[in-house]
Amino acid sequence: MSMLSERVHTFGRAMLDRYGERVHKIALDAGFTCPNRDGSKGIGGCTFCNNKSFAPGAREPASLVAQFDRARGRIGRATGARRFIAYFQAYTNTYAHVDELRALYDSALAAPDVVGLAIGTRPDCVPPPVLALLAEYRDRGHEVWLELGLQSSFDATLARVNRGHGFAEYRTATRAARALGIPVCCHLIVGLPGEDESHSHVSLDRVLDIGVDGLKLHPLHVVKHTKLAIEWKRGEYQPLDEADYTRIAADLIERTPWDVVYHRVTGTASPDILLAPAWCAKKWDVLNGIADELLRRGTRQGSRAAEHWKETHHAA
Repeated sequence: MSMLSERVHTFGRAMLDRYGERVHKIALDAGFTCPNRDGSKGIGGCTFCNNKSFAPGAREPASLVAQFDRARGRIGRATGARRFIAYFQAYTNTYAHVDELRALYDSALAAPDVVGLAIGTRPDCVPPPVLALLAEYRDRGHEVWLELGLQSSFDATLARVNRGHGFAEYRTATRAARALGIPVCCHLIVGLPGEDESHSHVSLDRVLDIGVDGLKLHPLHVVKHTKLAIEWKRGEYQPLDEADYTRIAADLIERTPWDVVYHRVTGTASPDILLAPAWCAKKWDVLNGIADELLRRGTRQGSRAAEHWKETHHAA
C-alpha cells in the first residue's frame, strides 16, 4: 500500500512543509445562504446540494466559537494538530456585505492557534471589495485560500444541475483573485449528469490553463432531499462505481503539475443522508485505492503534466 502523500502533493503535506507541524482545517457554518437559494439567482439550489452532506447541523449552527472549540478538541486528539485554518464551508461564505464578512473572519482569526482562512464560495460572489479584504489578510501574513466551487467547465452541465453561473464567472474571479496574490482552490465534481471522463479531463485542462493553486476532486454522490435523488430513484442518473472514480482521479492527478496542492481527492456524505453510491461513505478505502492505483502505474502527481501541456498547446 502506498501513502497518498508520497504520490500526491496533499494539503496536509504542503502545510507541514510550510509550518513544520500539522495544520488542520476546521469547517465552520456561519449561517450564510446562497444566491441560488434565496431567489437572486434561483430557488432550490443545485440539484445535488443538501448542505448536510458536508456540514452536519447546517441551518442551526452554534456560534463560531462553540463550533471551533468543539472541533479543535476532536481534531487535535485525532490528528495531533495544534494549529488550524478556519474553513468557512457551508453555503456561500462571501454572500454578505464586506463589513459583515470582516467581523466574521476577524472573530475566527482571533484564536491564537488559527493561522488563516479558507473561504468556500461561488465564482459569481467575489466582488472586488471581498477580494481586497482577503488580500489584506494575506498581506498580514495569514494563510488564505479562496475555494471556488466550479464543479464543471461546461456551461451545459452547469445549467443542467442548476448552478446559476457559467465558466466565464470562474475565469474572471480566479484571474482577479490571483492578480492580488490570493491562492485559489478549485472544486471539481467527477460524474456529473451527462458527463463522462473526457469532460473531467477538459475541465481540469481549462482550470490549469487559467492558473490555479489548489484543487479538490469530489465524486458526485446522491443524498436525500435533493432533485438528484429524485432523478436517481427514477433511473435517470447512475453514479460512478468506485473503480471508475479511482481510475479517473488517478488520471487527473497525473496530469496536474506538482506545485498545485490537492486539498481533497474524494468526498463523503454521512450515512444518514447518503443514498448512492455506497462506497462514498468509505473515505479511507477510496484514498487508499487512489494511492494504490498510482503505485500500480508507477506514477505520481505531475507524471503526465508535460504531456497535458503539449496536448492542450499543440494548436497554438
